[in-house]
Amino acid sequence: MGMYLFPSAFYSAPMPLPNLPIKVAALYHFVALDNVPQRQEALQAFCREANLRGTILLASEGINGTVAGSDVDIDALVTHLRGQAEFAQIDVKFSRAAAMPFLRMKVRIKKEIVTMGVEGIDGAHEKGRYVEPADWNALIADPDTVVIDTRNDYEVAIGSFTGAVDPATKSFREFPAWFDAFAAEKLGQTGKPPKIAMFCTGGIRCEKATAYVRAKGFDQVYHLKGGILRYLETVAAEQSQWQGDCFLFDQRVAVGHGLVPGDYDQCHACRMPLNADDRASPLYEPGIACPHCHDSRDEEQRARYRARQHQMELAAQRGEHHLGDAV
Repeated sequence: MGMYLFPSAFYSAPMPLPNLPIKVAALYHFVALDNVPQRQEALQAFCREANLRGTILLASEGINGTVAGSDVDIDALVTHLRGQAEFAQIDVKFSRAAAMPFLRMKVRIKKEIVTMGVEGIDGAHEKGRYVEPADWNALIADPDTVVIDTRNDYEVAIGSFTGAVDPATKSFREFPAWFDAFAAEKLGQTGKPPKIAMFCTGGIRCEKATAYVRAKGFDQVYHLKGGILRYLETVAAEQSQWQGDCFLFDQRVAVGHGLVPGDYDQCHACRMPLNADDRASPLYEPGIACPHCHDSRDEEQRARYRARQHQMELAAQRGEHHLGDAV
């Protein structure tokens, strides 16, 4: 699809990333892949040799992952991938972390690189039109645009774009049913086809979501290129329409403008991000409960969480990681 262009009134040059020692690469690409098991073995070996940690998913529809390591090793991985014809155009976003945010390196084979659970959705060829971060503000300011956050409820809880629709989903598998109901109730009443603008953390979920929405007959469908992460990296805070922080699926938990790590922990019981007020609550027990889930967990569940937390603390005392601490 071609690019949908708007006046670039809100653009600023990429801001310097925080001066932190670990380089983090979030990457994905929808492309038809063959020989997936062989690719998995070769990529696992490369990442192991490069001392990288993180997770990469491979499927017949493409690649998706987040990995961390030294600048030299991350750059070597990106060069290695882009040297393969299938991944020459792979989307990569960089950020930084104060410490290694992952425990180990995993290259896994999956049915989908982002799980929607709907057969026949072609993210490589049927996706919507990219909108650069520089042009995003103009699109979402258009009163004829319906802006949809394709992330889950615990992600939206700490930040989103002004005026975006929150589907309140628990997982991406719920998005198709939610959109079908939303379209029937809201989008058929306008008298003309609306513009639909969707976004997500790094671009992959909203890219697949646009393919689903287009398959439902909507043509004016757009998505934020590079996702929230690229927007926060390239659009100055004083010009931004983003409110709050962006949730991440690693031990940093969240970042803000300029991709600066935020002040959040995560509840291991319910996955909700926790701010300072949450952590000060009498209902907060690290690794066991927080104000968001305290009343929805029974004593049997809490006993399991306490046992896990105890093992994590013992591992920390030995200077080791415990697998239960993985995000």
